[in-house]
Amino acid sequence: MQKIKSLMTRQGLKSPQESMADLSPVENFRIPSKEELRELREQPIDPQAEQEIIDSIEEVYFSNDAFDMVQHELEKLPPELNLQELEEYRDKLKRQQAAELERVTALQTNLQLAAVICTNARRQLGVAKEGFTGASLGLLANQRRRHLLTGLLKSLRTIKTLQRTDVRLSEMLEEEDYPGAIQLCLECQKAASTFKHYSCISELNSKLQDTLEQIEEQLDVALSKTCKHFDVAHYTKVQLAYTLLGKTQTAMDQLHMHFTQAIHNTVFQVVLGYVELCAGNADTKFQKMQYKDLCTHITLDSYIPCLTDLCKALWEVMLSYHRTMQWHEEHDNMETSPGPGDSVVDRSYVKKKLEHGLTRIWQDVQLKVKAYILGTDMSNFKYDDFIVVLDVISRLMQVGEEFCGSKSEVLQESIKWQSVNYFKHYHRARLEELRMFLENETWELCPVKSNFNIAQLHEFKFMGQCRSPSVSPSRQAASSTGLAQEELSLFQLYLLEGNPFEMHIEHKEEETEDVLASNGYESDELEKCVYQDYDNDSDSDVPEELKQDYVDEQTGDAPLKSVSRETIRSKKKSDYNLNKANAPILTNTTLNVIRLVGKYMQMMNILKPIAFDVIHCVSQLFDYYLYAVYTFFGRNDMYESSSLGLISSRLRTTLNRIQESLIEVNAGVHGAVEERKEKVPSPHLSQLVVLTNSGTLYGLAQRVVATESLVFLAEQFESLQSHLDTMMPAAKKPFLQQFYSQTVSTASELRKPIYWIVAARAIDYEQMLLLMAGVKWDIREIMSQHNVYVDVLLKEFEQFNKRLADVSRHVRIPLPVSNVLWEHCIRLANRTLVEGYANVKKCSNEGRALMQLDFQQFLMKLEKLTDLRPIPDKEFVETYIKAYYLTENDMEQFIKNHREYSMKQLANLVNVCLGSHINKKARQKLLAAIDDIDRPKR
Repeated sequence: MQKIKSLMTRQGLKSPQESMADLSPVENFRIPSKEELRELREQPIDPQAEQEIIDSIEEVYFSNDAFDMVQHELEKLPPELNLQELEEYRDKLKRQQAAELERVTALQTNLQLAAVICTNARRQLGVAKEGFTGASLGLLANQRRRHLLTGLLKSLRTIKTLQRTDVRLSEMLEEEDYPGAIQLCLECQKAASTFKHYSCISELNSKLQDTLEQIEEQLDVALSKTCKHFDVAHYTKVQLAYTLLGKTQTAMDQLHMHFTQAIHNTVFQVVLGYVELCAGNADTKFQKMQYKDLCTHITLDSYIPCLTDLCKALWEVMLSYHRTMQWHEEHDNMETSPGPGDSVVDRSYVKKKLEHGLTRIWQDVQLKVKAYILGTDMSNFKYDDFIVVLDVISRLMQVGEEFCGSKSEVLQESIKWQSVNYFKHYHRARLEELRMFLENETWELCPVKSNFNIAQLHEFKFMGQCRSPSVSPSRQAASSTGLAQEELSLFQLYLLEGNPFEMHIEHKEEETEDVLASNGYESDELEKCVYQDYDNDSDSDVPEELKQDYVDEQTGDAPLKSVSRETIRSKKKSDYNLNKANAPILTNTTLNVIRLVGKYMQMMNILKPIAFDVIHCVSQLFDYYLYAVYTFFGRNDMYESSSLGLISSRLRTTLNRIQESLIEVNAGVHGAVEERKEKVPSPHLSQLVVLTNSGTLYGLAQRVVATESLVFLAEQFESLQSHLDTMMPAAKKPFLQQFYSQTVSTASELRKPIYWIVAARAIDYEQMLLLMAGVKWDIREIMSQHNVYVDVLLKEFEQFNKRLADVSRHVRIPLPVSNVLWEHCIRLANRTLVEGYANVKKCSNEGRALMQLDFQQFLMKLEKLTDLRPIPDKEFVETYIKAYYLTENDMEQFIKNHREYSMKQLANLVNVCLGSHINKKARQKLLAAIDDIDRPKR
């Protein structure tokens, strides 16, 4: 443009402004005619070539208006001019001028057209000005002013409403409509931002901000209320309010802080209330105590009520947390997409926070309850009270398992410590109590019914309920209503109402036991009734015609004999005898031991971690009872050196173990305090029990009651083995197996030593030896009549049988006992026979035949007195008698193989055979063989 302007100036052309100013023709410049312009346009123009020509013009031509082009060109001429070069240069300048002039001409044409357009526009504007009046423009201005004033009025009304919102906000806060209040505040803030150009709005913004802070404070208080008593509507409002504020994550953090505080405040207030109530004064020093110290002031009487209320209060807190989680799960399921103010990140944070809070809250609960448990020494609690404590803690552990899947290690350790401590004191007292029972026991029958079993005792009711150690009685009561409820958790059962710790009143109601008979075997009175009932009302059950001896039938045939009283009486008596035969034999002490075992198992069933300690104590109860029965009735030096094998090696090992581990042999000997606490003095038989009276078969009735009650106790232990095995930890199960295999199973083995004493004294074996000594055995004729000592011995057995029958009228003698007694008596008789035969100085073949005759007569008569088969030690006698006929070599082999005979008996056998078929040399050889056998025993 600068180039064009300079060129126009040098050509004398006016600028476009000047041309438009005067709209006069351009001076000194000829406007090309239309034909010339058309010709120019029609001439082919190469734009690129034209542009190159223009670009070739030197810049100096456009520098300023005072530039002298002629002078410039003249100065450029060389000193020596060349006409041809000058012409060429001239042509170049012409071409440059022509190209530039073409552009100037086109620009001038456009300017002229623009001037014409402007002239027409001015003319049209004048017409428009004349067509509109000032009144019309004034009307438009008034309308615009009205519109502005209407908007201003609306703004003023909105500002007035904003300034009055504090009243409505106060009303909404009183109604606890927190979401509505927050929504109103947010809307007011949004509206205030629209009118922030008004000076009154700044004060309103400050007021709204203060109101929001006040709402947040009240929201925090409202949130804390949900920790104890969860209300769905209330919590929904609170959560919606926090969502509107965009502080969902902050709400979760605050909620967990409130739950922690609620747990602390709850337990402190519960314990404080009981402590102040028991203190009985208005002393406020307890309020300043730490919770742990406060727990040590709980009295024994208030311990269980306080623990129950403590668990009830903690249950309410955990239930509120459970319902809080439930609310969020349902809320997330209902809203698949995030709502206003809500986000996926917030939901994920809330879910993780709640899940993590489960463990934290349960840990706080455990620590609070642990402090309460360990704050009191429970060693002096009553058993039933301690079981209640265990049951409450067991139920609390079940709550923890359902709450967060926790195994409650903290609670288990604390209650285990208390349980072990309590159980040591309790078990020690029970052992002393058992010793007292045993020393005052007269070994009379305990009157139980014929169908008695341990499941009928209160102490074993828990086994029939088939519950796990952590299931509370209240849960059982609820679950007994149907199978569907059995599958519900505590949080489902008590979601809306009730409490799993409200059970002790109805749970502790005593039920009646129906295990005791009216008297003994139900015998004395019942046996009388068997015979007396028929004199009173039995005949009333029999038709009158049946009371007659004969009844005339219409047929006139053989008369029908009536049902006699004796028939009915014998039937009832047989039923009574059957019940009598099935009634278990046990004593009051046995029943007390069984009850005690049931109590121990209750404790073990509720708290598995102490199972081994409990089972160990249960085994001590059985050990002490077994040892007492053996000490009272089985210990005797008479059979210690006998070869009857009355005490097996297993039984002897068991008795030695019990004596070493449990029996305090010398109470005066100083030893370790702990070791003395674990041991109990050896019991002493009551002076009321007489075992030396031959009229009572040396206390056979008491021996039967004592021994068979022990066997009955062992049978009950056998029935409990599977249950005990499930309770026992895997690492300790070998102890239980050893206890059963080496102790419980040996109970029946006590029959041999205990009843052997009766058998040894019931028959006069010494008299038989004296009678046998008077028999002449070196006879020369075969006798057909047996000796008198056989009849005397058989008479002794008959008397023994009658005395057994007399005893059985008072105490049932079971078949195993009868068999053992008969076995002992027969064995002793047979060994007495062998001893009598071994005392013979001279004997002939006929004498040996007489021995065989005597023994066969004895066996024949004996088989009629007893059903015991085969006759014990029959071969013992027969083999000894037949050994008389052995040759020297056979006799030597006999001596080596039959060591059941004494050295005296073997030596006598050799001496008696001397002269008949054994010479002196052989005698010396055989006696030397006998001496070799006896030497290792010396």
